[in-house]
Amino acid sequence: MTTKEMAIHAIEELPDSAKWEEIQERINFMAGVRKGLYELDQGKEFSHQRLKEDFAEWLTP
Repeated sequence: MTTKEMAIHAIEELPDSAKWEEIQERINFMAGVRKGLYELDQGKEFSHQRLKEDFAEWLTP
């Protein structure tokens, strides 16, 4: 399935009442997952400790 086909399919799964923001969030989520999977395939992975540190930094006001 092409990227375009996956995007169309994802949008079609949303309810007819979906707002632009919801469509954008769905596409951004899918793009992020695909990017993460690609990076894993390329050997670019992060340790659990690094993720915990990053989240702590992001979530600290």
